Parts: sequence; structure tokens; C-alpha cells
Amino acid sequence: MDIAGLWDPEPGWLNTASYGLPPKPAWEALQAALADWRVGRTSWEPWDESTSRARESFARLIGADAADVFVGSTVSAAVVPIAAALPDGAKVLTDDVEFTSNVFPWQVHADRGIEVIAVPGSELVAAIKPGIDLVAVSAVQSSTGVVLDLPAVIAAGKEIGALVVIDASQALGWLPMRIDGVDALIAHSYKWLMSPRGATLGYLSPRLQERCRPVAAGWYAARDVHGSYYGPVMELDPGARRFDQSPAWFSFVGAAPALELIEQIGVDTINRHNLDLANAFRAGLGLEPSNSAIVSTSLPGAQEAFASAGIRAAVRDGKLRASFHIYSTDDDVQHALAALKPLL
Repeated sequence: MDIAGLWDPEPGWLNTASYGLPPKPAWEALQAALADWRVGRTSWEPWDESTSRARESFARLIGADAADVFVGSTVSAAVVPIAAALPDGAKVLTDDVEFTSNVFPWQVHADRGIEVIAVPGSELVAAIKPGIDLVAVSAVQSSTGVVLDLPAVIAAGKEIGALVVIDASQALGWLPMRIDGVDALIAHSYKWLMSPRGATLGYLSPRLQERCRPVAAGWYAARDVHGSYYGPVMELDPGARRFDQSPAWFSFVGAAPALELIEQIGVDTINRHNLDLANAFRAGLGLEPSNSAIVSTSLPGAQEAFASAGIRAAVRDGKLRASFHIYSTDDDVQHALAALKPLL
């Protein structure tokens, strides 16, 4: 597939781990919807069709049934029904650098005896042992770029009957992922899925759906959305849609074409492109190759050097973080290395 011209990045954008850049189909769809909104040209239903398209595309990307996919606004809100379903005294295991959207929703239940146990990522699998009720961890760590050994986590969780809840926000869109053996997989789409902020999608296994109460249920979670506007009669959707939060229309208008484009290009193709660039950057820094599109390194003065060269990256947990996606180029790599050369 010829992808030339689908993005318009200014040179030096190495910060997709903070937010992704929209492809032209997503940008144009969003502008058209905003133009309609400005003058009242249409009702909301055409915008909401994008929510269904995004749900179905997300399901295909992770090998799930769309009936087991819910939509929302943030990862932390998506985790709330799962945390609320944990029994008093349950133990949750996580990485000690886990992004707090997948930590705080468990910790707020401390008054019920819910305990969050945080260990270094290298010790996570070994720590999945009897007494752990749920493992909550990212498929790719935001601060370090470390890619989770998901098969090992799933196998260890299965052995003791622990639930496995995965935050895929830093993975989905460049890292091939499947839901086999996972109880929940949730991703915000504004990073590697290159969508507007405000569109979160998640998978809930049928067994987990049965354990959870749809505590945020509203009109959009009903079996008949248009028949659920008023009154006390509640008939929720029988599938994961009963966990839907009423969607931010314009976020999903941008998300649907972005996710569909990722399908067209192919996650495997994106993965190879991103890793080639990330490993070229790592080689230039004298680092060993990695399996991550995120490069995290301690290099004093790097932030200032990047700023002077017009390169946009990030600093996380005291380290420089550069991230490479499908619109990144070899010129971006060389420009970044040239900026850092005096520091090496």
C-alpha cells in the first residue's frame, strides 16, 4: 500500500508515545463533522456510525468479537467496573513503573482491603503466584518502552486463576496483539492508533463481563439506544456494550478511519518500519537492539539538545524518550543523532 502523503509531520516528531499524528482520512473526516456541527447540517447519528466502525475495527485488530468490545473515554474509567467487581481483600499485581491509569483505579479500593503490589517488570512473571487475584500491567511500558512478555503473563495467570488486565495504549497500532487468554485489553486511541483524544476501546472476556456491574450505565448502554432516553425501564445490551460510556462523537469520527487505515497497512508492516527506525537510533547511541518502538535512555543534556534542534520528544521518569511510528523517517533518525552527537 502506498502511504506517501497520508501524513504531514513536521520533521523531528519523535513523540508518538505522547500523541499520534492523524492520517489524512481521519483529519478530513473530523473537519467535515466539525463543519456540519458548526451550522447544524445533520443530526448526531451519522457521527455515531463512526463509533460502530471503530468498535469493529478494534475487534479485528485484536482478534475479538465486536460484541465483546466496549467504548469509553479513558483507560482509568474503563477499568472502574473491573475494580469494583474485585472481592474485598483482593491482591492486584502490577509493574512498579505502571502508568497510573492502571494503578489508581485499584488503589482507591484500599478501604476494602484491596492491595496493589508493585514489582520491577523483570520480576513480574515470577511474582504471579497463589494469592494474586489480578494482574494489571501495560503491554508496553510508557516510561521505558519495555515490551511485556504477554504469553508468560497469561500462562502464569492461568496457572493460579488470576485475571489478566492489559493496558495496550502504548502497543496497539504497532505491536501485533491478540486477546487469547486475556480477560481485559483496553487502549486509548490517541497514541499509536493516531486518533483524537477521547476515544478509548476495550475488550472484556465473557467470563469477566459476568463478574462486572455496568456502574456507568446510561442511555448508550441500552439494548435499544433510541428507546432508552427517558424513564426507569432499563434493558441493557447483553454484551460488552452494556459497559459503554456515551461516546465523544468527534473523537470517534477521527478514530474510525485511523483504525481502518492501520488495518489496511497492516500492523506487521508498521511493526517492521518502527523497529527498523528505533533500532537505527539505538545503534547510533551505542545501545543494543530492542523489540520496542520506544527508546528510553539516560543522556544528560539530551532534552536541551533536542529542543535546540527542533526535535520533539519527551522526558519520562528522568530519561529521554523517543518514539517512532509509521510516519517517522530515516531523516528523523539522522537528525536526532546529529543533535545528540556532541553528547556521546
